[in-house]
Amino acid sequence: QAQLVESGGGLVQAGGSLRLSCAASGRSFSTYFMGWFRQAPGSEREFVATISWNGGLTYTANSVKGRFTVSRDNAKNTVYLQMNSLEPEDTAVYYCAGGRGPSRDIGTMKEEYGYWGQGTQVTVSS
Repeated sequence: QAQLVESGGGLVQAGGSLRLSCAASGRSFSTYFMGWFRQAPGSEREFVATISWNGGLTYTANSVKGRFTVSRDNAKNTVYLQMNSLEPEDTAVYYCAGGRGPSRDIGTMKEEYGYWGQGTQVTVSS
């Protein structure tokens, strides 16, 4: 059974950095687009970043553009989210997601994803 497991979350001061990892097991996601979403208390889950199957195409939300970078290592079946210049507004549970099947596209909507991790908490203090 396919599984996505996030790690790397934690508590960081504003202006700091964190690197989230998403390790896949149970199947290869090397031909799937992958994404990161986040959900703050009382808010809906929102799109953060997405990456195509080979890493050739990426897209990040305007709220994190220039600060967050998504990447992947298909040999390790792992996706990363490098987060720099963190702000208190970035505090949320961050979720890794995998597309519903092989695709050369990217995905910015929750409905485009069929696999989800359990989430990792990121807390940015001011």
